[in-house]
Amino acid sequence: MTSKPQFVLALSCPDRPGIVHRVSGFLVEQGANILEAAQFDDVGTNRFFMRVQFELGDVATTAAALHERFAATAQELAMQANFYPTATRVRTLIMVSKQGHCLNDLLFRHKSGQLPIDIPAIVSNHMDYYQLAASYNIPFFHLPVTPETKPAQEAKLREIVAEKQIDLVVLARYMQVLSPTLCEHLAGRAINIHHSFLPSFKGARPYYQAHERGVKLIGATAHYVTTDLDEGPIIEQDVARVNHSMSAEALTEVGSDLECRALARAVKWHAEHRVLVNGNKTVVFN
Repeated sequence: MTSKPQFVLALSCPDRPGIVHRVSGFLVEQGANILEAAQFDDVGTNRFFMRVQFELGDVATTAAALHERFAATAQELAMQANFYPTATRVRTLIMVSKQGHCLNDLLFRHKSGQLPIDIPAIVSNHMDYYQLAASYNIPFFHLPVTPETKPAQEAKLREIVAEKQIDLVVLARYMQVLSPTLCEHLAGRAINIHHSFLPSFKGARPYYQAHERGVKLIGATAHYVTTDLDEGPIIEQDVARVNHSMSAEALTEVGSDLECRALARAVKWHAEHRVLVNGNKTVVFN
């Protein structure tokens, strides 16, 4: 028996009466069975957001066909709308430097079926994790970078993104600042993770700096990459309380776990098309 194809419709538009009626009416016309639906009305911006997951009896229907059929409605409502087949996994490139905890966590979650992604490539400016990549049978690209070679290195990265048909780039503790041009090229499809002390404790060894200041709360932030360094729309955050008895090493260990968890959730929600950008914020239907 052939399983019914499933899709996600993610949309946003100026708020007005009748949007849900129009969307549900369209889906009824397509013979859709709605499996999950969520909506949010941002009264501050007067913008409406919605995510609908549904199945169709017509196994030949494609996301492109649904988009074409819905185009007139979307245009009338000034709507940004996208259909995604749930059977198509998000092709994800992971970038890493010398801290491998987030990379290792993502690879394990992917291998164990917890993340609906494919990982066609791992890119690093160091060679530390080429053996880890090989153990998962994932191509590893060593792209060292200096101020002089950065344009060429980013050009090669863009080639890999194109050749591997990458949908999402994850900066899993990749300790290089992307150029504004590359940030714009990857807009909406690049996620970064970092500790949540920013703008405090910048630079190296932030948890040691936090320990010196006696912080009582530490955290991690996963966000979309923009040209504003570490200030893109936040997807997920995680926090933990700490106390005076903990060493800087203990804070670092707790922080690493928080970074792994926050990043994994952000990647999962993005891959399931649960995240919609709302200006400098996000709407997350998790």
